[in-house]
Amino acid sequence: MNKPALKAKKHWYDYLWIASLLYLFLGFFNIMFAWLGLICFLVPLAISIATGSKLYCNRYCGRGQLFSILGKKLHLSPNREIPGWVKSKAFRYGFLVFFLVMFCQMLFNTYLVFRGTSGLKQAVTVLWTFRLPWQHAYHGTGLPLWTAQFAFGFYSVMLTSTILGLATMVLFRPRSWCVYCPMGTMTQMICKAKAGACPGAASGCGTSGCSSLGCGSSGCSSSGCGASGCSSSGCSSSDCSSSRSDESLS
Repeated sequence: MNKPALKAKKHWYDYLWIASLLYLFLGFFNIMFAWLGLICFLVPLAISIATGSKLYCNRYCGRGQLFSILGKKLHLSPNREIPGWVKSKAFRYGFLVFFLVMFCQMLFNTYLVFRGTSGLKQAVTVLWTFRLPWQHAYHGTGLPLWTAQFAFGFYSVMLTSTILGLATMVLFRPRSWCVYCPMGTMTQMICKAKAGACPGAASGCGTSGCSSLGCGSSGCSSSGCGASGCSSSGCSSSDCSSSRSDESLS
């Protein structure tokens, strides 16, 4: 008689998708909560620099968890194969450059408000094109206006990336966003840089086997990249790319 399969034990980080939803909800009512989104920018970079791995993407990314829940458990994703051009280096790095340019433009707009040469724009820009009035979310905090301008710009970035992730989720696999996510691409670059600077490091991209966090040369780590295959939740073999394997994207 076969014993029923035991459910995997849940950890606190399995519920970080709630934080992703809460962020969008709070930013709708008070734009200053958008500053909390910096956590999703700084923590992945810090973890990658410290460990030489994509541990944040594989374990702590609440947005990725949210797409998995919507796509797999709620069956909102057709689970189609992602087109090859989306996985290509040209598209991923091109999108990263475009994203950074738009991010710098947002910082420049914040700087103009800081200098007093521009007024506060109480709007959220979706997909870098459509400006939505967002006056209802700014209540005047007594803080300098540039802090609010940054919040409007940053919330625009976070909302836009969420919309893109949802769009590719309903077209392809649940976590298709992870393939071309700018933060994933940057952490991948850090992973590769640390692997080249310190080959064989236990927490980076090792050259002889699989580390628990990074990339191994002859197999697949549990949360990183393998040189001859693809880890269950990590990156492809040839370049520690940010695109996930079929298993982790589905």
